[in-house]
Amino acid sequence: MKKFAAISASLLLSACMTNPIEQYKNTTPSLDLKQYLNGELEAWGQFQDRSGKLIKRFHVDMTATWQGNKGVLDEKFSYDDGSKQQRIWYLEATGQGQYIGRADDVIGIAKGQVSGSVLNWQYTLALPVNGKIYHVNFDDWMYLHDDKTLVNRAVMSKFGFRLGEVTLFFRKKSS
Repeated sequence: MKKFAAISASLLLSACMTNPIEQYKNTTPSLDLKQYLNGELEAWGQFQDRSGKLIKRFHVDMTATWQGNKGVLDEKFSYDDGSKQQRIWYLEATGQGQYIGRADDVIGIAKGQVSGSVLNWQYTLALPVNGKIYHVNFDDWMYLHDDKTLVNRAVMSKFGFRLGEVTLFFRKKSS
Protein backbone atom coordinates (compact mmCIF):
# COMPACT_ATOMS: atom_id res chain seq x y z
CA MET A 1 0.00 0.00 0.00
CA LYS A 2 2.86 2.41 0.83
CA LYS A 3 4.46 1.65 -2.54
CA PHE A 4 1.17 2.40 -4.34
CA ALA A 5 0.81 5.71 -2.43
CA ALA A 6 4.40 6.69 -3.30
CA ILE A 7 3.88 5.91 -7.01
CA SER A 8 0.57 7.80 -7.04
CA ALA A 9 2.14 10.83 -5.37
CA SER A 10 5.05 10.72 -7.81
CA LEU A 11 2.71 10.58 -10.81
CA LEU A 12 0.59 13.42 -9.43
CA LEU A 13 3.66 15.56 -8.80
CA SER A 14 5.07 14.92 -12.28
CA ALA A 15 1.69 15.75 -13.86
CA CYS A 16 1.66 19.07 -12.01
CA MET A 17 5.16 19.86 -13.25
CA THR A 18 4.41 19.08 -16.91
CA ASN A 19 4.53 22.11 -19.18
CA PRO A 20 0.89 22.61 -20.32
CA ILE A 21 1.96 23.91 -23.76
CA GLU A 22 3.41 20.48 -24.59
CA GLN A 23 -0.07 18.96 -24.89
CA TYR A 24 -0.41 20.83 -28.21
CA LYS A 25 2.80 19.54 -29.85
CA ASN A 26 0.89 17.43 -32.41
CA THR A 27 -1.76 20.02 -33.31
CA THR A 28 -1.91 21.50 -36.78
CA PRO A 29 -1.47 23.75 -38.58
CA SER A 30 1.94 24.32 -37.06
CA LEU A 31 2.42 27.91 -35.85
CA ASP A 32 5.52 29.61 -37.23
CA LEU A 33 5.36 32.90 -35.34
CA LYS A 34 7.86 34.63 -37.63
CA GLN A 35 5.71 33.70 -40.62
CA TYR A 36 2.33 34.51 -39.06
CA LEU A 37 3.40 37.79 -37.45
CA ASN A 38 4.78 39.15 -40.69
CA GLY A 39 3.18 41.84 -42.81
CA GLU A 40 -0.19 43.51 -42.22
CA LEU A 41 -2.68 42.09 -39.72
CA GLU A 42 -5.76 43.30 -37.93
CA ALA A 43 -7.57 42.13 -34.85
CA TRP A 44 -10.85 42.61 -33.00
CA GLY A 45 -11.19 42.06 -29.30
CA GLN A 46 -12.81 42.79 -26.00
CA PHE A 47 -12.16 42.83 -22.29
CA GLN A 48 -14.58 41.17 -19.88
CA ASP A 49 -14.30 41.54 -16.11
CA ARG A 50 -14.13 38.50 -13.83
CA SER A 51 -17.95 38.19 -13.83
CA GLY A 52 -17.97 38.05 -17.66
CA LYS A 53 -19.38 41.57 -18.10
CA LEU A 54 -18.20 43.28 -21.29
CA ILE A 55 -16.13 46.32 -20.31
CA LYS A 56 -14.38 47.48 -23.48
CA ARG A 57 -14.12 46.53 -27.15
CA PHE A 58 -11.29 47.39 -29.52
CA HIS A 59 -9.82 47.05 -33.00
CA VAL A 60 -6.09 46.72 -33.72
CA ASP A 61 -4.15 47.44 -36.92
CA MET A 62 -0.74 45.76 -36.89
CA THR A 63 2.40 45.74 -38.97
CA ALA A 64 5.08 43.11 -38.28
CA THR A 65 8.54 42.68 -39.76
CA TRP A 66 11.44 40.32 -39.05
CA GLN A 67 15.16 40.47 -39.71
CA GLY A 68 16.67 37.13 -38.83
CA ASN A 69 15.48 36.16 -35.35
CA LYS A 70 14.42 39.68 -34.35
CA GLY A 71 10.99 41.10 -35.09
CA VAL A 72 8.99 44.26 -34.54
CA LEU A 73 5.21 44.20 -34.08
CA ASP A 74 3.61 47.66 -34.21
CA GLU A 75 0.06 47.57 -32.77
CA LYS A 76 -2.37 50.51 -33.09
CA PHE A 77 -5.45 50.13 -30.86
CA SER A 78 -8.77 51.94 -31.35
CA TYR A 79 -11.18 51.49 -28.42
CA ASP A 80 -14.97 51.78 -28.45
CA ASP A 81 -14.78 54.83 -26.16
CA GLY A 82 -12.78 56.69 -28.86
CA SER A 83 -9.39 56.36 -27.15
CA LYS A 84 -6.29 55.22 -29.02
CA GLN A 85 -3.12 53.44 -27.97
CA GLN A 86 0.06 52.17 -29.62
CA ARG A 87 2.25 49.32 -28.42
CA ILE A 88 5.44 48.32 -30.20
CA TRP A 89 6.69 44.83 -29.40
CA TYR A 90 10.33 43.90 -29.94
CA LEU A 91 10.37 40.14 -30.38
CA GLU A 92 13.17 37.63 -30.54
CA ALA A 93 13.15 33.95 -31.44
CA THR A 94 15.57 32.30 -29.02
CA GLY A 95 15.33 28.74 -30.37
CA GLN A 96 13.26 25.59 -29.94
CA GLY A 97 9.93 27.43 -30.15
CA GLN A 98 10.95 29.93 -27.45
CA TYR A 99 10.42 33.69 -27.81
CA ILE A 100 10.99 36.77 -25.71
CA GLY A 101 9.34 40.14 -26.13
CA ARG A 102 9.67 43.66 -24.84
CA ALA A 103 7.43 46.72 -25.06
CA ASP A 104 7.37 50.06 -23.22
CA ASP A 105 4.44 49.03 -21.03
CA VAL A 106 5.65 45.46 -20.40
CA ILE A 107 7.43 45.07 -17.07
CA GLY A 108 10.56 43.01 -17.65
CA ILE A 109 10.47 40.42 -20.43
CA ALA A 110 7.53 38.58 -21.94
CA LYS A 111 8.25 34.88 -22.38
CA GLY A 112 6.58 32.80 -25.04
CA GLN A 113 6.64 29.22 -26.22
CA VAL A 114 5.14 27.63 -29.33
CA SER A 115 4.04 24.01 -29.48
CA GLY A 116 2.17 22.75 -32.53
CA SER A 117 -0.50 25.34 -33.42
CA VAL A 118 -0.43 27.09 -30.02
CA LEU A 119 1.58 29.92 -28.46
CA ASN A 120 1.59 30.76 -24.76
CA TRP A 121 2.86 34.22 -23.72
CA GLN A 122 3.32 35.23 -20.10
CA TYR A 123 4.14 38.78 -19.05
CA THR A 124 3.32 41.66 -16.73
CA LEU A 125 1.73 44.76 -18.23
CA ALA A 126 1.63 48.28 -16.75
CA LEU A 127 -2.09 48.86 -17.26
CA PRO A 128 -3.57 52.37 -16.91
CA VAL A 129 -6.98 52.39 -15.18
CA ASN A 130 -8.73 55.61 -14.11
CA GLY A 131 -5.50 57.60 -13.90
CA LYS A 132 -3.53 54.93 -12.03
CA ILE A 133 -1.07 52.32 -13.30
CA TYR A 134 -1.46 48.70 -12.19
CA HIS A 135 0.99 45.88 -12.87
CA VAL A 136 -1.20 43.06 -14.15
CA ASN A 137 -0.11 39.52 -15.11
CA PHE A 138 -1.18 38.18 -18.50
CA ASP A 139 -1.38 34.51 -19.44
CA ASP A 140 -1.98 34.65 -23.21
CA TRP A 141 -2.97 31.55 -25.18
CA MET A 142 -2.98 31.93 -28.98
CA TYR A 143 -4.46 29.26 -31.24
CA LEU A 144 -3.74 29.16 -34.99
CA HIS A 145 -6.84 28.04 -36.87
CA ASP A 146 -5.56 28.43 -40.44
CA ASP A 147 -2.85 30.40 -42.24
CA LYS A 148 -4.79 33.67 -41.75
CA THR A 149 -6.71 33.27 -38.46
CA LEU A 150 -5.43 33.27 -34.87
CA VAL A 151 -7.59 33.31 -31.74
CA ASN A 152 -6.16 34.77 -28.52
CA ARG A 153 -7.53 34.25 -25.01
CA ALA A 154 -5.70 36.06 -22.22
CA VAL A 155 -6.44 35.84 -18.52
CA MET A 156 -5.47 38.89 -16.48
CA SER A 157 -4.60 38.49 -12.79
CA LYS A 158 -3.01 40.30 -9.88
CA PHE A 159 -1.70 38.62 -6.73
CA GLY A 160 -3.11 35.36 -8.09
CA PHE A 161 -6.66 36.74 -8.36
CA ARG A 162 -8.38 36.64 -11.75
CA LEU A 163 -9.33 40.16 -12.85
CA GLY A 164 -10.80 39.40 -16.24
CA GLU A 165 -10.19 38.11 -19.70
CA VAL A 166 -9.25 39.48 -23.10
CA THR A 167 -10.55 37.71 -26.21
CA LEU A 168 -8.96 38.68 -29.51
CA PHE A 169 -9.30 37.47 -33.10
CA PHE A 170 -6.36 38.08 -35.47
CA ARG A 171 -6.60 38.04 -39.25
CA LYS A 172 -3.74 38.40 -41.72
CA LYS A 173 -4.55 40.90 -44.45
CA SER A 174 -4.20 39.69 -48.02
CA SER A 175 -0.88 40.63 -49.57
